[in-house]
Parts: sequence; structure tokens; C-alpha cells
Amino acid sequence: MSEDKPGREKAAARIENLRAELRRHEHLYYVMDAPAISDAEYDSLMNELKRLEAEHPELVTSDSPTQRVGGKPAEGFGKVKHSRPMLSLDNAYNVEELTAWDKRVRELAGLLPVEYVAELKLDGLSVALHYGPADGGGSTLLTAITRGDGQTGEDVTGNIRTIKSVPLTVSAVALKKAGLPQAFEVRGEAVMPLAAFARMNEEREADGLAPAVNPRNAAAGTLRTLDSKIVARRRLDLYAYFLLVDGEYWPQGQSATLQTLVSLGFRVNRNRKLLKSVEEMTAFIEDAEARRSSLGYEIDGVVLKVDAQATQERLGYTGRAPRWGIAYKFTAQSAVTMVRDIIVQVGRTGKLTPVADLVPVFVGGTTVSRATLHNADFIAGLGLKIGDWIKVERGGDVIPKVVEVIEDHEHPRGTTEFAFPAQCPECGSEVVRAEGEVDWRCVNASCPAKLRESLLHFGRRSVMNIEGLGDAVVQQLLEKELVSSVADLYSLDEEALGKLKKEVVRVDKKTNEKTAKSEALLGPKAIRTLLDQIENSKKAGLARLLMGLGIRFVGERTAEFLAEEFGSIQALEGASAQELERVEEVGPRISQAIIEFFSQPANKELVKRLNEACVEMEAEKKMRSTQLEGLTFVLTGTLPTLSREEAKKRIEAAGGKTAGSVSKNTDFVVAGEEAGSKLDKAHKLGVPVLSEPELLAKLGADITPRKPTEEEQS
Repeated sequence: MSEDKPGREKAAARIENLRAELRRHEHLYYVMDAPAISDAEYDSLMNELKRLEAEHPELVTSDSPTQRVGGKPAEGFGKVKHSRPMLSLDNAYNVEELTAWDKRVRELAGLLPVEYVAELKLDGLSVALHYGPADGGGSTLLTAITRGDGQTGEDVTGNIRTIKSVPLTVSAVALKKAGLPQAFEVRGEAVMPLAAFARMNEEREADGLAPAVNPRNAAAGTLRTLDSKIVARRRLDLYAYFLLVDGEYWPQGQSATLQTLVSLGFRVNRNRKLLKSVEEMTAFIEDAEARRSSLGYEIDGVVLKVDAQATQERLGYTGRAPRWGIAYKFTAQSAVTMVRDIIVQVGRTGKLTPVADLVPVFVGGTTVSRATLHNADFIAGLGLKIGDWIKVERGGDVIPKVVEVIEDHEHPRGTTEFAFPAQCPECGSEVVRAEGEVDWRCVNASCPAKLRESLLHFGRRSVMNIEGLGDAVVQQLLEKELVSSVADLYSLDEEALGKLKKEVVRVDKKTNEKTAKSEALLGPKAIRTLLDQIENSKKAGLARLLMGLGIRFVGERTAEFLAEEFGSIQALEGASAQELERVEEVGPRISQAIIEFFSQPANKELVKRLNEACVEMEAEKKMRSTQLEGLTFVLTGTLPTLSREEAKKRIEAAGGKTAGSVSKNTDFVVAGEEAGSKLDKAHKLGVPVLSEPELLAKLGADITPRKPTEEEQS
């Protein structure tokens, strides 16, 4: 017999009251740090809600506090393109560098206002949260994406939903007060508080697992855990710092943006301040560094951003970072430990690098057990022996460094001299040091260590972006003799990858007996994903391929300049030193390295095989014209075929400029689906509106503009 209507209505009303009360207490506890009830009282309210929803499953909604944790574990993480790139910031390590940055900002800003918002640089994982329309005029969390490579991240929505400082919904009242549409994006930093980190490591050690090395790695690993129930137990936190609409920053400035985020119910770090000078910035930095150990979470510096959006737009961006922001990294933290041994590693260019094997020591937020010793001259300069006590630093660049040898009555000197090897430790071949260089190198072109490092380098996110091509996979590929060069990656198939194995040791909790078993390294889905990644890497482009080839001295910027100048690997291969040195940042040393690389028969064969595998070897043809010279465009909404970034590049390549907001100085607004307030403002100011086909027609593309609709004509 069905329940009477009054009883159901009473239950529905109580459910709504409980949800509102629980959301209020979650906000007070997790966002405001001001709990109003005890944990027991909170649990009592939550249990009552769970009971009522179990009795009335038809009343369960996705935004209920009971639904933060999903059901069965996810099968994987899909890739999602960001609305606009999540760029890194340039770094400053001292007051002189900060002063130089401030000077550049003021020179570029001209008469526009320059004030800075200082925020703590949280040591966590950047994420983007996308909200969309909900019933009643509010917004609901739709998607959460990791930073990934800055262009594309992983969909971790189910895991982000478990973080109780993340609102699952934002009310229509809050949106109206802030002047926001229902669709918007929030960017922030997911962190693991130190208390949660300590608790997690206690649990891991109790289960016989190795403890996590630092909170940042623990937070990153947690967000990539497929079971959201495990994520919920880890108790991550999230601090918001950016607000975007239609892929553009909220136009009210950074300080007002942070206040708006607070009004919407997001957790914003309270340690922030509006500053006007280098002196004020320095004082804020010094105070933050003095208090970092008492915050309850890891920070590694201070972020400084120009406040006014108009000034940000004037300053613009370099190739990889905004000119209007900088990260001031704290001075290095150090500790004293002992050198147990010195190990020599072989890199992809054959370079031999000595590494100190240390008694593990906690420094700079992580456990350090190894530190580079650079080269033989560095060891000689330190006078370092095995058994010495040394000071090790872990600074803003994160890489541990050996600073000095300690010698006092508490730290006696070691007794074992270190002799640099005359043969490669991996293959036994002769090692040589060229005149004028400090590094010793293995001359064996078939050295397995060089190949291993070449494969790892080739697959890196910033190079060919082959996710899944990590240490374990590469080691197995070499042991099974499935690859002898990076070109062999494109010949791999499911059968070959199915041969990769791993040794799994299991401990019987009752008897403490260990058993080892060989299992497949990759499951069927992981194999398919890796093969897809390898296939996708063929389209990485010429600049990334040049980086992947491992030509000495050719890094990211140089590779981009070379790709733009020569357009194809064939043209680059035949270039003379004089032609190469006309390229920006290419001098005699780099030109000689490029010529030497392409003169080697093995490298010529490698390029040939990559070409046969259909790896792209030409740069994208860039339109270089002036047909849009002097015109300013604003992009809004989702275009049918072009991404926002691609449309922007095409406009700028044709001499035009793009802006983030519509004004009387805007010449055209390019509008796609779900165009927001910018389209309304364009109509209000009488700014012409273009569709994507109309934009392409202006750019000279072979496209017939569509006829405007009656609504557009009106």
C-alpha cells in the first residue's frame, strides 16, 4: 500500500530542511573554519537525512550532502580541454628579481593603475571546476578537471565532489548578487592538510605500505584514485583563486574576484592582501615565510598578481606565462645528512652524472634520499668523500642540491675517495670528455641507458605527451627487446604490450608469509589507452618532435623558433650553420649541435623511420597577413569548429587583436553557442557580431558566410 500524500510531503519538507542545515554547517566548518555544532550533532543530522532518503529514494537529488561520494569505482579518467590554457607563472627568488618584475610591469602599464594582490602559493594541485544551470535558477557542479598539460586535463569530477569545501550548488540569490550567469568556472588549488597527510601515512604504515613522501604528491595521487570513497577518507581541501565566464577572467579585478568567490560559498585563503609597492610585497613575503610552519598546509612561496583587469590585458602574456603575475619562491630549506655512496647515472645524451645516495632526511616538505653532484669537477671542488656529512638544500626549483661538506666534532669526515669511472657503468664502453666541457659521456650509440632515457624523454608531457610511457613500461620494453629506438614505439601492438610483466609480492596477514607472482604489467584497457596515446603523439607537431629527438641544447623555445623558421624537418636537416644562426636564440654552439645530429647515419635513419610511421614533420602553416590590422575582436560562446585559442591565433596572425571584454573600442564580437553577457553588451553598444563562418571569410578562408537569421537582423 502506497504512503499517504501528507506523509510524503512531510518527509520531503524535512529532507529539504536537513539538506539546507547540513550545507550551512559544511560551509561553516570547511570554508569558514567556524563550526557551530559538534561532530556528533553533525553526524546525527546526516544519519537522519540518509534514513529519510533511503525511505524515499524518489526524493534523492545529485546535490544532496549524502551524494558527495559516488557508488562503484570509476574505470578511468577522460580527457577534457580547458576553456583557456592553465598557464604557469614565472618565478622570482629574491628581492632584486621581484623589483625588476615590478619595474617591467609599471613600464608596460603606462598610465594604467598598478596594485598587486598577494596570495599564498599553496603546494597542491590546480583544478578547474565548471558549473552550469540548475533548477530554480542556481548553478550545479558539472565537471572538475585537473591542470594536466595546461591545455587538456583529466575529468576528476567524482573525486572533487567529495571535498566538502567545494559547493555542489550555488544559489540563484548568490549568482544574482554577484552578477554572474549560471554557467561559470572556478579555478583553485586542491591540497592535503598536514593533519590529513599524517593520518593517511599512519594508515599506510599500519597496512605495511610505504608512507607518502609529501602532501603535494599525496594530493595528486588521491585525485587520481579511481574509488571516490577512498578520496573522501583522505579529506582534501580546495582553495579558489580565479573566476571565469566564457573562458575569460571575471572583469572586476583579482581582489574583487576573491570577494565574489567568498560570496558564492567557495573557500578562499584568508592570507591575502592588496599591496602597492615592492616594500609592501617584501613585508608580506617575509611574514608568510615566518608563519608557514603554523598554517596546517604546505606553501612554497607567495603569488603576486596585478589587480586591475584592464592593466592585466595591457600587460598580456609571454609564450608560457602571464606578464601580470609572478610566483615568489621561498628561500631554500636545508638539512644535514650523510653520503652513503656516489652512484653514476647515464642520461639520454650519454652524459654521466654522479648522484649522492644519502641517509634519508626530511627537507623542504619531502624526504630526500638522493641529490645530484653534477660532474667530476663539482665533486673535486667540494672535496667530497663517501661517508662525509653534507648540507643539502631543496629550494624553489625543488631539485635537492648538495651545498657544502660539514666538518666538525659531531660530523667526522668520510674516508673513501670517489674515483670517476673510465668506462660507462651501464655498458662498459669508453667514456670521453670533449675539450672545453666538464661532462664525461658514453660514446656507445647503443648504450641501453641512453635508450631508456631517450624513451622516457620522448614520452614526457611537454614533449610528445605519451601518457603511460613511464619507468616500469620502458624498462620492460627494453628487457623484452621490443624497442631499440623511439621509432619502434610506433610498431607496438596489443600482443607486444601484453608481454610486459611485473612481480607482485603479497603478504599473508595471518602468517606474515610473502609470495611473489608474475602478473601482466598493463591490463587490456591500459594497453589500448597507451596505444591511443602513441597514435595521438604523431600529431604533436614539429616543435615537439624536435625536442623529442634529443638534439643537444634544443629545448622548448629553440624548437619552436626552428619549427617556425624552417617549417619542416627536411628543410632543417639541410640548413647551413649560417641559415641556422639567423634563427632567434640559435648561436654557433646550437647550430653545430644540430648539424652534428643530422650528420649521423643513425639519426638520419631514425628520422626516416618516424616519417614512415606518419609522425608529423611539418609545422602548421601560419597565416601571416595584415587584413585585420588595427581591428579588435572579442570572442564569446562556443564556436562550431574552432577552439577559442585557435580563433585567437588566427585573428592575431592576420594582424588583429583580441580583448577579454566588450567596449566602445571593440570592432567585432565573434559569437558562438551559449554566448553570454558579452553578446548582450555588443548589441547594446552597437558592436557588429560575427559568426564563425563570417570570421573565416574575413580571414580569407574559402567559406561562404551564412545568412543572418531574422532575430540577428533585428
